[in-house]
Amino acid sequence: MAKFELKLPKMGESVAEATITSWLKDVGDTIEADEAVLEIATDKVDSEVPSEVDGVLVEKLFNVDDVVQVGQTIAVIEIEGGDTVEVKAPAAETVAEPEPPKAVAEVAQTVVAAKETVAPVVSSEGRFYSPLVKNIAKQEGISQTELDAIPGTGKDGRVTKNDIKSYLESRGSAPVATPKADPVVEKKVETSPEAPKPAEKTVAQPVVTSGDDEIIEMSRMGKLISKHMVDSVQTSAHVQSFIEADVTKIWNWRNKHKDNFKKREGENLTFTPIFMEAVAKAIRDFPMINISVQGDSIVKKKHINLGMAAALGDGNLIVPVIKDADQLNLLGMAKKVNDLANRARENKLSPDDIQGGTYTVTNVGTFGSIMGTPIINQPQVAILALGAIRKVPAVIETAEGDFIGIRYKMFLSHSYDHRVVNGALGGQFVKAVKDYLEAWDSDREI
Repeated sequence: MAKFELKLPKMGESVAEATITSWLKDVGDTIEADEAVLEIATDKVDSEVPSEVDGVLVEKLFNVDDVVQVGQTIAVIEIEGGDTVEVKAPAAETVAEPEPPKAVAEVAQTVVAAKETVAPVVSSEGRFYSPLVKNIAKQEGISQTELDAIPGTGKDGRVTKNDIKSYLESRGSAPVATPKADPVVEKKVETSPEAPKPAEKTVAQPVVTSGDDEIIEMSRMGKLISKHMVDSVQTSAHVQSFIEADVTKIWNWRNKHKDNFKKREGENLTFTPIFMEAVAKAIRDFPMINISVQGDSIVKKKHINLGMAAALGDGNLIVPVIKDADQLNLLGMAKKVNDLANRARENKLSPDDIQGGTYTVTNVGTFGSIMGTPIINQPQVAILALGAIRKVPAVIETAEGDFIGIRYKMFLSHSYDHRVVNGALGGQFVKAVKDYLEAWDSDREI
């Protein structure tokens, strides 16, 4: 009998690991090719890992909730065959490190020698130093005098690991206090006015709870979304532009065609594909919205892949992607929007469905909000929020004069990364979306 190693498959760009959520097969179970063996979850989507062969599961290498890297072996399946064959991951190539220049090597040796010549620290003046603190002091070349000057936060004023680490972080950028017991050392270390101060660590304030409060553990998806949002705010300089669009023509046109569309296609005709079409057209007009930032470079995307925030069954949101949205007609866009939304609700999206987005649209109007300030979906640089459509009184301008009428209007909220998208571009883009919506052809067929 031979053995086959089932590995965690590649699940799209930027996905390097997954969490095992459940095993669908136990050791000893017979497995058919393409049959699901376990379920996994990434920060993008949940999915199943199928077997590539027929056989019997003989070993599980990970447990539920373990994090597995792409390419790692997660299970062993026994298959029909001759001698036992272990399928191993390709070994990483060994790259010989270049030999450092002679001058660099000499400096390195000097530093090592200097550290070795520092006298070992000992407990003094009633201060006890643990073996760990002494070892760190030796490795970093901290003298007895320096160590005695470090304030201790441990019991009885002892210097802890964190104390010495904090000292090392600020070493050389702040004056070193001299111990009172050593009057000989009076030399001060001066710092330039431009020397940066050590960054203060933000400590979350503890939440005071009472006996009547309910503590609810965040879901796995909730934790991932929370981290993703915080990372985005810390990465991009968010700024917003708002504009109001008159969508009366679109409202009336949809009411006219939605029943026939339902009978003919068996699907609902929503506003979303209409809005997505307008966004795709505006991106073609302003391609520098369709970019990503890579270090000091800008990556201009060739394809217009629109992310569409959709609700999952548990109330969380996911962003499936409409690939090459600018190449779809309105019927194709409506079909794609409905398909992705339905599979999102049923938790049937594949990893490929949520990869490769270059711009995102979210409909906050679904929840009754008239506008919102959405957080950018990294590594994109902009996101558009669609507010609720409202029936409002408005001034209507005509050749015969202005008058008050009832119109259907909505707010468009455009959040963009001010590092690479300035106010002019951000405002012009959302204005283009508004113009496409207001110029809707009331006689258009679908």
